Amino acid sequence: MLYNFLLPDEFVTSVYEITPEKLQALGIRGIITDLDNTLVEWDRADATEELAQWFAIMHEAGIRIIIASNNNEARVKQFAEPLGIPFIHRAKKPLGGAYYAALVQLRLKRDEVAMLGDQLLTDVFGAKRQKLYTFLVRPVAESDGFVTRFNRFVERRVFNDLKRKGIKTWEEQ
Repeated sequence: MLYNFLLPDEFVTSVYEITPEKLQALGIRGIITDLDNTLVEWDRADATEELAQWFAIMHEAGIRIIIASNNNEARVKQFAEPLGIPFIHRAKKPLGGAYYAALVQLRLKRDEVAMLGDQLLTDVFGAKRQKLYTFLVRPVAESDGFVTRFNRFVERRVFNDLKRKGIKTWEEQ
């Protein structure tokens, strides 16, 4: 299929659909997650109480998490440090370096790690190239930065083609 590297393994409407039980059933012990519009709105500085609780549940279940964001260090550090979550800033996704660095920091094998992100062209494409399990989450905000707006335009075309082929995304769920 033309979209093999763009088609996520699962579409989820929010991170809260991803539970330790779901991950354990898939053999997944770690998550590489995007930050902006995946976990919180791109212009929200800190985690919500609900998100902090989700991180705590994952931690208690032994699920390791690292944030890999294309954003700058100050943005990612301000979000991640209060939660005690390691991070990679200026990740240059979809290039492979950040994914490899995340696997090293998590001390897990590719088949034990999932990528959680909101963009096909950065998060899913990069993770698929690294043979990681992928979750595409519905963006938490309607607005995006300039580069992301271009990516969303391309995603619309991909989603429309998938719909014509009978493949359901979270848009139809």
